[in-house]
Amino acid sequence: MPLPIISVAQMREWEQSTWASGQTEAEVIRRVGAALARQALNRTRPGDFILIVAGGGHNGDDARAAREHLAARRVESVEVTDPAAALPALEKLLAASPALVIDGLFGVGLNRPLEGAWLEIIRRLNQSGCPVLAVDVPSGLNADTGDPLPEAIQATATLTVGAPKAGLLRPAAWPFVGRLEVAAEVGLLPCPTSSELQWTLPDDFRGLPLRREAHGHKGNYGHLAIIAGNVGHAGAAVLAARAAQRARPGLITVITTEDAYHGVAAQCQAVMVVPWTPEFQLGDHYSALLVGPGLAGRDVPEALPPLLRRLWRNARFPIITDASGITWLEPAPTPHNSIRIVTPHPGEASVLLKSTTPQVQANRLEALRQIARRYGNPWVVLKGHQTLVGRLEGPVFVNSSGGPHLAQGGSGDVLAGFLSGLIAQPVWQQNLLLAVRYAVWQHGATADALEARQPNWIVEELATELGLAGRNGNTF
Repeated sequence: MPLPIISVAQMREWEQSTWASGQTEAEVIRRVGAALARQALNRTRPGDFILIVAGGGHNGDDARAAREHLAARRVESVEVTDPAAALPALEKLLAASPALVIDGLFGVGLNRPLEGAWLEIIRRLNQSGCPVLAVDVPSGLNADTGDPLPEAIQATATLTVGAPKAGLLRPAAWPFVGRLEVAAEVGLLPCPTSSELQWTLPDDFRGLPLRREAHGHKGNYGHLAIIAGNVGHAGAAVLAARAAQRARPGLITVITTEDAYHGVAAQCQAVMVVPWTPEFQLGDHYSALLVGPGLAGRDVPEALPPLLRRLWRNARFPIITDASGITWLEPAPTPHNSIRIVTPHPGEASVLLKSTTPQVQANRLEALRQIARRYGNPWVVLKGHQTLVGRLEGPVFVNSSGGPHLAQGGSGDVLAGFLSGLIAQPVWQQNLLLAVRYAVWQHGATADALEARQPNWIVEELATELGLAGRNGNTF
């Protein structure tokens, strides 16, 4: 189950309910320490030097509890209760270039500005250039607002306890939080809080993809049409088609411009490719339509934008719009119970909203709701750091996989293709929200696996590997 995004006050209430049930703080700290050690082991190699920087509170206890699980690493600790006194020892250990620093200085309870030697400790850690794993919240960061007080640890990753704190997801916090991970199973009671924003967990997709019947045939699994590709952008159509194949719909047809036809057709085998002509008709044998990848440049057929707008308003089959197709949309209602999905990055979202990219990024949740309100209440996949999935009403899901390694040309085409390949299948249409969330998570988790194995991977490999994350319990 996804986790609610909570405030510090809600976290405190959750803890108090847990202690009242008979669970002990010591047991929760022990489990947090074990979870923290797993993260540290995943980020280092045997024999590496790990430095634990622990304050006097429970965050320090969490960091100290990790040490017993790090026997395969060389571990040193600095206890920081008097920052001025601790600074020389910290300087000496940082000079040895730790492979990882565990930050356990301050927790979510910090709500006053730091000063003096405390600020110097944080500055020295940031200046060291060492990777930092923060416990619960980067020290010096307000966990409700996401603002530094006035400076904060610039963590490589943050392992927050129980559920994500609201401030950790705010754009102001992103440079400090790094990759956000959640230690959800640490002995706390089930979270008593609900929230508009929900954090996606890998276990949400355990058992996927959906099982196929033994007697199934390709007619059971839909026929996806992809209108994509133009001269100079044929690769986008190919990437979308290859990613769609990884979702395994029954059939895929790519409809591309005449100038791109030979380039696209030469790179496709099982996928059918036909050239676009003004006389082309989309028959009712298609079970879903993707429009947009690679439809850039001056020579895009003039008939395509009005065709998409007309289909968006009237067609009964599912439509997914990506890339240039997004910018062709106009505010309009859509048929009752129709499936519509739009996948903008922040720049494309700003075009839809006639605003700016910084305005979109300043309040991504509101941007998502506004897009849904204006364009017939589609499902919106607002891409970027911690991609959002939602629509006009109901919960909005924050994706937990992926990262800046996905910032490559063609990455969005792969996501659009894989998502559309799922949506073309009737069984996934009956599990629509799960399909959208799964596609987004799978895209990011596959990239995470590639990054761990080979940091210079390319998007073509993403399309090849897509669909492996989560298989046999492997969530990378």
